[in-house]
Amino acid sequence: MQKLEAFRRYLERRAYSRHTVESYLRDLEQFCQTLRGSLQAVSRRQIDTFIDHQRTQELSSLTINRRLAAVKHFYQFLADQADGVQENPVRRTHLLRRPRALPRPFKESELQQLFAVVRDLRDRAIFTLMLRAGLRVSEVAQLELDDVDLQAGTVLVRQGKGRRDRQVYLSADALELLRQCLAQRPRMKTVRFFWNEKRKGENLSSKAIQKAMERYCEKAGIKGSCHRFRHSFATQLLENGAQLMTVRDCLGHSSIMGSVRTG
Repeated sequence: MQKLEAFRRYLERRAYSRHTVESYLRDLEQFCQTLRGSLQAVSRRQIDTFIDHQRTQELSSLTINRRLAAVKHFYQFLADQADGVQENPVRRTHLLRRPRALPRPFKESELQQLFAVVRDLRDRAIFTLMLRAGLRVSEVAQLELDDVDLQAGTVLVRQGKGRRDRQVYLSADALELLRQCLAQRPRMKTVRFFWNEKRKGENLSSKAIQKAMERYCEKAGIKGSCHRFRHSFATQLLENGAQLMTVRDCLGHSSIMGSVRTG
């Protein structure tokens, strides 16, 4: 087809790789096989039909979106060439939502590598609290002195996600690290339990905790995030026989499905 060949030459002039050019042309051939009528007269409804046809073949959202990207690029080319196309029939709303992958829990070997490079007492306490008690990074950052009961070995998480307060029990290692943190906590006006190392007197932000986590993971040579601590906590509970309702309450979710996703 002449228009596809013209599009090929256009991509080659733009220095697209041979693999990309061939992939675009294959996707466009798939599209053309479902068409009835001329290329210039394609409507948004025909794009919907193309998507439905792809889905009947049980293709992944990633594959369908890739083909849509090729079609969209092709019609942008035709419009730029004033080749009878007034507007691009492919819209952003045509793209399929991709399922969000669940975070993997940390392997024991990964945790050992990570904590081997975390020398700072405050950071060890923060990461251990997320790992052993399932706190979100925002909940750790907002934790106040009065929320921590070292004698009872509990932490009160105030108005977490869904505005539901919950009380969590501390493991022995988390409790000991919080004791040491409290003993070394600098004098500050803020009532927050954890402090900002660089800017004394200022609250520690969620972003600062996440950035620290990124640095430690890079140093340890592993891939990780603060949220993986929380997923590891939930996984450990389930592996030790905890019911989903119990996991839900420990994580502060309003539904069991939230516990499955550990958001």
